[in-house]
Amino acid sequence: MAKAMTLNSEASSSSSSSAAAAAAMKLEKTYEIVTHLASSNAVVLFSISGCCMCTVAKRLLFSLGVGPTIVELDHHVAGREIQAVLFQLSSNGQHQTVPAIFVGGKFLGGIETLMACHINGTLVPLLKDAGALWL
Repeated sequence: MAKAMTLNSEASSSSSSSAAAAAAMKLEKTYEIVTHLASSNAVVLFSISGCCMCTVAKRLLFSLGVGPTIVELDHHVAGREIQAVLFQLSSNGQHQTVPAIFVGGKFLGGIETLMACHINGTLVPLLKDAGALWL
């Protein structure tokens, strides 16, 4: 009986390690999706419909004349996985993963960073450099 338990625990640890490897591969593939979206669009905004801060970010960008690529995570097939990738990118103490804004293929940050750039006057030049504005 002890031998059967040992075999079961080995099988269990083997299946958990393969599950962890599969999860890591899925996360890596999702990271590739995020980076591809960010690098192939001037501005990408990852959002959740109904999130008030996401709405603020969208309205600010639209008011500046930017037409960002918007990915609504609650409507996307890989929304949870993308949100996990965004959490890793924004793990600088920021607890909110959305909105997540990419400008010119680079992760800008969340709503705090977007608003700070707008207030200090660096957002419009950043958007121009990324090709999102032609003013």
